[in-house]
Amino acid sequence: MPVKVFYTSVSGSREIKKKQQKIWDVLSAKKVEFEAIDISQDSNKDEMKEMANDATVPPQICNGNEYCGNYEAFLEAIENEQLDAFLKL
Repeated sequence: MPVKVFYTSVSGSREIKKKQQKIWDVLSAKKVEFEAIDISQDSNKDEMKEMANDATVPPQICNGNEYCGNYEAFLEAIENEQLDAFLKL
């Protein structure tokens, strides 16, 4: 089951867009299969909130139905060389 990255295509925030791109770049470089899910569609936002304990700010990362964490937790996992464990691979 691929990793899910909840993102938004309609954010005016350059910071959010940079975070989303960083996640995609790292996952692609490590050849981790992932699905990018745009929360600008209401049903996807509801799914992200349910999976991520009511978190409303993307990006949020899940593996199947298991919540992995947000961008800050993703960066911490990279720094600690624990990305596979973070992504529950």
